[in-house]
Amino acid sequence: MNLVTYYEYCLSKKGVTEHFPFDEDTLVFKVGGKMFALSSLNQWEKGQPAVNLKCDPERAQELRAEYDAIQPGFHMSKIHWNTIKINTDVSDTLVKELIDYSYDLVFKSLTKKLQNEIIELEN
Repeated sequence: MNLVTYYEYCLSKKGVTEHFPFDEDTLVFKVGGKMFALSSLNQWEKGQPAVNLKCDPERAQELRAEYDAIQPGFHMSKIHWNTIKINTDVSDTLVKELIDYSYDLVFKSLTKKLQNEIIELEN
């Protein structure tokens, strides 16, 4: 997976916005004002891309046990976030599934009103 594919895939989801809230390097994708994916642009440029994605604690542990390239979230809650090293033992298909999963977790945590506003904006 390359940066453009990652970027376009995240932005293709309903109601997603991009931000740089921490510094000029860390690209953050949000839905409803809440983060679901973030990544260092410098790491992509260095050929060591990785993304932080939200995950429920049980599944996060299972993924870490199964894949060397999935670790506890770097600079994030180690319980609720995973860092996935891209272009390693984790397929692009699985990365996209994990992006979807992270997005869905965050979207479902939003108020029903906000969920409906996001759905309506996209229709």
